[in-house]
Amino acid sequence: MKTLIVLLGPTGVGKTALSLEIAERFGSAILSADSRQLYKELPIGTAAPTLAQRQRIPHYFVGMLELTDYYSASQFEQESLALLDNLFQTQEIAVMTGGSMMYIDAVCKGIDDMPTISQEIRDEIYAQYKKEGLQPILDELKKKDPEHYTIVDKMNYKRVIHAVEVCRMTGKTYTSFRTNPQKTRPFKTLKIGLIRDREELGNRINERVDQMMQDGLLDEAKKVFPHKHLNALNTVGYKELFRYLEGEWTLDFAIEKIKRNSRVYARKQMTWFKKDPEITWFSPDNKEKITNHIIRHIV
Repeated sequence: MKTLIVLLGPTGVGKTALSLEIAERFGSAILSADSRQLYKELPIGTAAPTLAQRQRIPHYFVGMLELTDYYSASQFEQESLALLDNLFQTQEIAVMTGGSMMYIDAVCKGIDDMPTISQEIRDEIYAQYKKEGLQPILDELKKKDPEHYTIVDKMNYKRVIHAVEVCRMTGKTYTSFRTNPQKTRPFKTLKIGLIRDREELGNRINERVDQMMQDGLLDEAKKVFPHKHLNALNTVGYKELFRYLEGEWTLDFAIEKIKRNSRVYARKQMTWFKKDPEITWFSPDNKEKITNHIIRHIV
């Protein structure tokens, strides 16, 4: 049966290097499940595959969007399934790798079909958030969708805002669109999780941030600074450097914050992934064991 190998894990664990080796071993293309690598202006800060790596193995969903383009997990689901249908005409295996939890779930399990939000409504609500803070938006959610209000993470402004966006866009509750489907797929999914000792992962993250700075992350942040209000840039690496560029932080402090926030994000990723019993976990250094696991499950 056609098989999608899903190589997942926290930021900095070593997914990219291993995905290239697996793709070469099994004659596969690579689908990136990273919601920020989609943007062509952010190659350094998102640790996107280099041109040489992309020439070595065909990559999809890397550097395909402008910062102002709207994109969602639902779009990723639809476009990935269409691409996989095409790839599986000529190959038995495809590889998907990344750390964007919702994007991975969208392809493997399916997500609720949420309405597309107009740019006008999105700009309007983010302008309100910037001016008034989250509380008025929370109050609106409580009034328009009290059921979702009781369960939403009220500290996660993106989730609160998106729920209200849906309410404003459709005149319906966000809850009415949440059916939690488990969609069937015409291919088998093999999930491989990469994990390292916490201290080792933290050191790798710190080293990677230092390397990004050497590679020109600050210059990259300067180029996109005029667009700092966009959702695509509300991510670790850029938002800290924007505080430096605004004169609020020193550069050294901003870099330390990037390292700290990257480590925090890695812990959040692991919390999400560990809820999925379909994932088999390996050290990225144990390549032979991973390869044998794949072979056993694709025969």
